[in-house]
Amino acid sequence: MSAEPEFRDVIVLGAGAAGLMCAIEAGKRGRRVTVIEHNDRVGKKIAISGGGRCNFTNLNAGPENYLSGQPDFCKSALARYTPWDFVALVEKHRIRYHEKKLGQQFCDTSSREIINLLLTECESAGVEIRLNCRVNEVRKTDRFSLATNTGQIECHSLVVATGGLSFPKLGATDFGYRLARQFGVPLTEIRPGLVPLTFAPEDSRMGELSGLSVPVTARCDGVTFEENLLFTHRGLSGPVVLQISSFWREGQTVAFDLLPGHRATDLLAEARREALDPLALVGRYWPRRFAEAWCAKYAPAKTLPHFTSAEMKDLAVALNGWSLRFSGTEGYPKAEVTLGGVDTAALSSKTMEARPAPGLFFIGEVVDVTGWLGGYNFQWAWASGHAAGQAV
Repeated sequence: MSAEPEFRDVIVLGAGAAGLMCAIEAGKRGRRVTVIEHNDRVGKKIAISGGGRCNFTNLNAGPENYLSGQPDFCKSALARYTPWDFVALVEKHRIRYHEKKLGQQFCDTSSREIINLLLTECESAGVEIRLNCRVNEVRKTDRFSLATNTGQIECHSLVVATGGLSFPKLGATDFGYRLARQFGVPLTEIRPGLVPLTFAPEDSRMGELSGLSVPVTARCDGVTFEENLLFTHRGLSGPVVLQISSFWREGQTVAFDLLPGHRATDLLAEARREALDPLALVGRYWPRRFAEAWCAKYAPAKTLPHFTSAEMKDLAVALNGWSLRFSGTEGYPKAEVTLGGVDTAALSSKTMEARPAPGLFFIGEVVDVTGWLGGYNFQWAWASGHAAGQAV
């Protein structure tokens, strides 16, 4: 005779930021909660975030900092659990932190402190966490029934916090998307986000500048970001490129203002009066290697008084709007997030419950809500996890 399956009020799939936050909130409400994680430890993505110091939120986080098929969807959750709410939790656990820039909050020491905070909160809320536990099948009758490698377990509420496809080396899979499809919950297009872009063949020699960083303003698809770009062997990275990559689509160009805060026409006119060549001018603003490589390709090798008016105009346009096309991205292995996911039109913005499948919830990165670089995706994880945790 087979043993009776275990029963929990709530099962959360995924012990990342969103899943643990949901489990904590549900546990505090007296729910019996088990978190199932297929990795051998919790929070693998938390551990590597922010260079190991965890950019755990951004004080400026608002709906305008997120991409989604329904831009207003995230408003409710973000309003009910704010960056200051998570900062209060950090301070409760006496974790030292600092603002790096632009509202970004980092741990002073290690991202491990955020993981320990979540585990401590889980323990005090009576949450059980099962590691190395793989779900082989999910069925639904009056309850959800999960067949796992450690046995059968059932629940009333099933929360999917399995993340996206980014960083497969950390165990990322498409399990959450497959579960959505199984229960008739639609998906939007899925693609890498916050990801380095790769050079088109005609610009491949720029890879020789690998390691160089230049402050720029990047424009694409009507969106503008100002930050540093970083040359890699295969293309461009750095904060400004990661930000713009979420808006870039195949076939589009990205325009880089290489002299942010300056009008190139004014600088060129002054440099012409000084009888400078383009290299002498841009050498005042750029690293020498970049100045030499860029001028060799884009600027005639003569002093500015010898430029025609058309050449002066072309150079000014190139300096304030260096236009590059890209062959693609570095893909999920280098992407910080996954764009797209579970269609928010099928979810309750208040509870994260799927309308086609009562009792099934989707939170965090698996949902079609993607933040900018700089702590915004953590804030969505906390806010969406909190929203579901209040409802399960």
